[in-house]
Amino acid sequence: MYQKAEVLVLLTDVFCKRFLPPYGDRRVDQMNMAARCGKQNIVEGCEDGMTSSQMEVNLVNVGRSSFQELREDYEDYLKRNGLLLWDRTHPRFDAIVGFCRKNNSWEAYRGLASKLSAEEFCNLALTLCHITDKMFDGYLKYLEKRFIEEGGIKERMYAARTGYRQEQDARMRALEAENAALKKRIAELEKLLGGG
Repeated sequence: MYQKAEVLVLLTDVFCKRFLPPYGDRRVDQMNMAARCGKQNIVEGCEDGMTSSQMEVNLVNVGRSSFQELREDYEDYLKRNGLLLWDRTHPRFDAIVGFCRKNNSWEAYRGLASKLSAEEFCNLALTLCHITDKMFDGYLKYLEKRFIEEGGIKERMYAARTGYRQEQDARMRALEAENAALKKRIAELEKLLGGG
């Protein structure tokens, strides 16, 4: 997911430089920020997931929303410019989906980024957005399942602390029982020695 997000950041930068005016068009900043925000929230979510499951889910959702916003920008560009949004019936649809599924590194896209037409570029980016969205969905389902099965960090820390205390309590009870048994045995031995 992160690798595809990184590719989307770099592709969006190239797209804005190639197909949008260099000055005065807010879409440049908006598209670049949406792409960057999507990628950064994956990183922040995973980092924060070490201490807060809820924060991880929140940040991953923000990242997903950012890429959905980016997807809208690419779709809007196609509509405004009378270009075609490729669907399953388009002759190049399967090829572009296969390419995007297979390739995760910028190196696979770098050469294409300078050669594609605006329509091809948008459809490539949109395909990556859709694939990334499915990956976000799968990751969020995984986080939900993990939370249900294991709890969040607070629950895991509580369970570890409770388990430690229970272990210490059981050890103390065993030592107390052993001590009582030893005292009883000592009393029996003293009786035997005293009575003999």
